[in-house]
Amino acid sequence: MERGKMAEAESLETAAEHERILREIESTDTACIGPTLRSVYDGEEHGRFMEKLETRIRNHDREIEKMCNFHYQGFVDSITELLKVRGEAQKLKNQVTDTNRKLQHEGKELVIAMEELKQCRLQQRNISATVDKLMLCLPVLEMYSKLRDQMKTKRHYPALKTLEHLEHTYLPQVSHYRFCKVMVDNIPKLREEIKDVSMSDLKDFLESIRKHSDKIGETAMKQAQQQRNLDNIVLQQPRIGSKRKSKKDVYTIFDTELESTSPKSEQDSGILDVEDEEDDEEGARETFENYYRKQRRKQARLVLQPPSNMHETLDGYRKYFNQIVGFFVVEDHILHTTQGLVNRAYIDELWEMALSKTIAALRTHSSYCSDPNLVLDLKNLIVLFADTLQVYGFPVNQLFDMLLEIRDQYSETLLKKWAGIFRNILDSDNYSPIPVTSEEMYKKVVGQFPFQDTELEKQPFPKKFPFSEFVPKVYNQIKEFIYACLKFSEDLHLSSTEVDDMIRKSTNLLLTRTLSNSLQNVIKRKNIGLTELVQIIINTTHLEKSCKYLEEFITNITNVLPETVHTTKLYGTTTFKDARHAAEEEIYTNLNQKIDQFLQLADYDWMTGDLGNKASDYLVDLIAFLRSTFAVFTHLPGKVAQTACMSACKHLATSLMQLLLEAEVRQLTLGALQQFNLDVRECEQFARSGPVPGFQEDTLQLAFIDLRQLLDLFIQWDWSTYLADYGQPNCKYLRVNPVTALTLLEKMKDTSRKNNMFAQFRKNERDKQKLIDTVAKQLRGLISSHHS
Repeated sequence: MERGKMAEAESLETAAEHERILREIESTDTACIGPTLRSVYDGEEHGRFMEKLETRIRNHDREIEKMCNFHYQGFVDSITELLKVRGEAQKLKNQVTDTNRKLQHEGKELVIAMEELKQCRLQQRNISATVDKLMLCLPVLEMYSKLRDQMKTKRHYPALKTLEHLEHTYLPQVSHYRFCKVMVDNIPKLREEIKDVSMSDLKDFLESIRKHSDKIGETAMKQAQQQRNLDNIVLQQPRIGSKRKSKKDVYTIFDTELESTSPKSEQDSGILDVEDEEDDEEGARETFENYYRKQRRKQARLVLQPPSNMHETLDGYRKYFNQIVGFFVVEDHILHTTQGLVNRAYIDELWEMALSKTIAALRTHSSYCSDPNLVLDLKNLIVLFADTLQVYGFPVNQLFDMLLEIRDQYSETLLKKWAGIFRNILDSDNYSPIPVTSEEMYKKVVGQFPFQDTELEKQPFPKKFPFSEFVPKVYNQIKEFIYACLKFSEDLHLSSTEVDDMIRKSTNLLLTRTLSNSLQNVIKRKNIGLTELVQIIINTTHLEKSCKYLEEFITNITNVLPETVHTTKLYGTTTFKDARHAAEEEIYTNLNQKIDQFLQLADYDWMTGDLGNKASDYLVDLIAFLRSTFAVFTHLPGKVAQTACMSACKHLATSLMQLLLEAEVRQLTLGALQQFNLDVRECEQFARSGPVPGFQEDTLQLAFIDLRQLLDLFIQWDWSTYLADYGQPNCKYLRVNPVTALTLLEKMKDTSRKNNMFAQFRKNERDKQKLIDTVAKQLRGLISSHHS
C-alpha cells in the first residue's frame, strides 16, 4: 500500500518535471534547447517523456488544423484576387518596359555627359592634388634658388640662414621626393662652402674697416662739429634735427665705404640670429664671433697706440682720435645691425679698455706741450671727440675729468707764456710818465686803463699820466689772460660758479706768481735806477687800484657775483703791495748804496791843523744828489718819500759816525774834527730844508743828533757837564755813549802827546794832558759802572 503510494507520488513528480521540460522546450530558443534535452536523457523516464511529447505534438497539430479550417475561405478569396491582379501587373510591366526603353534612349546623351563630367572631376582632383604637391615643393625650389642667388652675389650670411630654413623647415615637408634627397645630400657641402667663403669675407671686412676707420671717424667728428655749430647758432631756440641724424649719416657713409664687405641689415647676420641652431651651426657662430672679437681687439690695441710724435702737432692728435672714433662707430653699427656678432657687454669692455689707454696717452703726450694755443686746440679736439662718441652711447665722463687735469697744465703754459709777455713789457718800458698831446691820445690811454683824475683832466695839453706805459699794457694782458682761461672752460659742461672759480684761481696764480716774479726781477736788477724804482712804485699803486675793475670784469663774463659764498677773491692787491714794498726797500738800499759811493770819495786829513770854513766837496755833491733824488719822489705816496728820506739821513749819519770811529783812523786833530763838524752842519742844513714834505719840525734832524752831541762835546770841551749830567733823562749829551766818547778821546790824546795841538788851551788849563787822562779815567769809570 505504501509502496503503491510512493510509486504514485514518484509518478506525479515525474509527470510534473516532464510538463516543466515541455513548457521550457516550447518557450526556449532552439539554439539553447540542448541542456534541456540533456536533462531528459539523464533521467530514467525518457520513454514516458517521449509519450508525453507525442501527445503534445498531436495536440498542437489539432490546434493548427482547427486554425487552418477557420481561415481557409479567406485564403481562397485572396488567391482569386491575385489572379485578377496578375493581368493588370502584366500590363504595368509592359508599360514600365516601354518607358524604360524610351528613358534609355533619351538619357544616352546624359550618360555620355555624366561620364565626361566624371572624367573632368577626376582630372580636377588630380590637378588639385598636383597643385598641392607643387605648393609644397615650390617654396623649396624658391628657397634653393634664393640660396644660389645669395651665394652667387656673395651674400653668404643670409645664404647660411636660407640654408638653415631650407633644411629644417621646407625639406622635411617634401622629403619623399627624389629631388629633395639630392638637395639634402648637397646641404653639408653648401654649408661648408658658405662658411669658408664667409670667413674669407669676414677677414676682408675686418681689413676693410681697419683701412676706413680713420675716414669714418673723421666724418663722424666733422658732423658732430657741424651739429655743435648749429646748436651754437640756434642757441636758445629749439634744435633743428638732432644729434641722432649725425649718427645716421655716418652709418650711410659707413655702408657706402664698406658696401662689398659690411653686414648691412639684420638679414645679413646669417646664422648669427638663428635661435634654434644645431650644434654645428652654434659652433660656426661661436667661431665667427670669437674670430671677429679677437681680431678687433688686436686692431683696437693698434689704434690705441699713439705715435711717438703725436704731441708735436694738432694733426697728430686728430688722426689718433679719428681712428678711435671710426673703430667704435663701426662697432656700434655692427651692434645695431647684427645679432650675436657683438653685444653690449663686449663693447662696454672694449670701451673701458680704450678709454683708460686713451686717457693715459693724452696725459703723457699733453704733458710735453708747452704752447697754450696747442693745448687749447687739443682741449677743443678732445671735447669734440667726447661729444662724438657720446652720440653713439659711449660714456665719456672720464674724458671731461681728464680735461680738468689738462686745464691745470693749460694754466701752467699760460703762466709761462705770460711770464714772457710781462718780461717783454717791463724790459721795453721807459719808466717815464706817459705824455699825451691831444684829447684823442688821452682817451686812448683811459680806454686801455681805468683811470680818473679830475685835476689831470683840467690841465692843458701836453700833459702826463702819472704812470708809465707798462700799466695799461699789464692791465690789458691780465684781461687777455682771463679771456684765455675762459676759452678753455667752454664746452666743458661746467657751471658758472665752477668757471668763475677756475678763472679766479688761475688769475691769482698769474698775479701772485708770474707778475709778482716779473716785477721782483725788474726791481732786483743791478742796473735799476732810483727813477725806475720810483716809477714802479707809482705804477703798482695804480695797478693795485685797478684790481676792483678786474673783479668786475670777471663778474661780467661769468655772471657770478663776488658776494657769492665760496667765491675766490683776487690777490692782486697783495701782489702789487708786495712789489711796491720791494721797490721801496730797493729804493732805500739803492739810496744807501749811492751814499756809500759818495762816502768812498771822502778824503779827510785827520792830522790837519788848519781850520776849514766850508763843507767837503764830496758831501756837497752828496747833498745835491739827495735833493735832486727826493725831488723825483713828488708822485710817490707821502710815507714812502718820508721813509726814504729818513732812511737816507740815518744811513748817512751812521756812515759818518763809522767813518769817524773806524779803527784805521788812529789819530785825529781838532782841525780835522772842525772840518767834520762843517760836513755834519751841511747835513743838518739839508734836513732842515725839508727835502720831502710831511716831516714835523726838526724830525729829520734827529737822524744826526748822535753826531751833533758828540761833536759839540769835543769842540766845546764840555766834559764837566757831560760827566755831571750823565744818566739824567734831560742831560745835554744824552745821545753820547761813553764808549764812543772814550774811543774818540783816545785818538785825540795820542795826537796831543805827539803834536801838542792843545796849545790854544794853555790859558784856561795848565796841564792839558792831565785833563785828558782825567776825563778818560772818568769815562772808563762810567763804562765800568754801566756794565756792572
